[in-house]
Amino acid sequence: MKKLSIVKIGGNIIEDKVALKAFLKLFANMQGHKILVHGGGKRATHIASKLGIESKIIHGRRITDAETLEVITMVYGGLVNKNIVAQLQALHINAIGLTGADANSILSDKRPVKEVDFGFVGDVKQVAHESVNKLIEADFTPVFCAITHDGNGQLLNTNADTIASQIAVGMSNIYETSIYYCFELDGVLRDINDKSSVIKHMDAKLYADLLDQGIIADGMLPKLENCFDALHHGVKTINMGNTAMLTQENDNFTRITL
Repeated sequence: MKKLSIVKIGGNIIEDKVALKAFLKLFANMQGHKILVHGGGKRATHIASKLGIESKIIHGRRITDAETLEVITMVYGGLVNKNIVAQLQALHINAIGLTGADANSILSDKRPVKEVDFGFVGDVKQVAHESVNKLIEADFTPVFCAITHDGNGQLLNTNADTIASQIAVGMSNIYETSIYYCFELDGVLRDINDKSSVIKHMDAKLYADLLDQGIIADGMLPKLENCFDALHHGVKTINMGNTAMLTQENDNFTRITL
């Protein structure tokens, strides 16, 4: 089975022109088929502020009202996405920028209102793996921003980590899929106060032990829940660390398997 890498980058890389340029060179040099997924929340907050629109965050999640959705669509789908695509073209990667609405590639349900009304936020329901694969087979490199749609004309703001994992799950029908979550740390830490305490390999047993010990907590908790859900649904491996893990020489990151 052919291999496919799904790489997700966060806002800290997007906001740093030097770091973004360095990352895109690493991404361009990755061998085999690949997909890039990005957010852009920090840039969206900055642009919204300039437009006099207040950004509301609850439990680390953005409240997406109609005005905020317009900003997110402009920033994620336009400014950030097309800048990344243009830079990849300069690196001889034939990138194509996408939202989940393009080619009906990622369908979502609007998140139901429970304790909090998150507004126009989507929970991924289906990835059209055959449509995405047509782009890959045509030698395009898909670059997805964190926007999906509901199939009835409504765009939805969607968590980029979730988009990466659901694309990997969907594409596992065709490929052996691996996810690379790039962030500022070297990997998952055994001691949050010791940046060198990287856990190089985590399986389901170690994950359960770390949960019991309270070592996995706060923002890392939903990330790892997402990871193990993807592994249980067809994804082969998940890698978490800084962008250096995209090079074959670096092994200082966290590899997560069942």
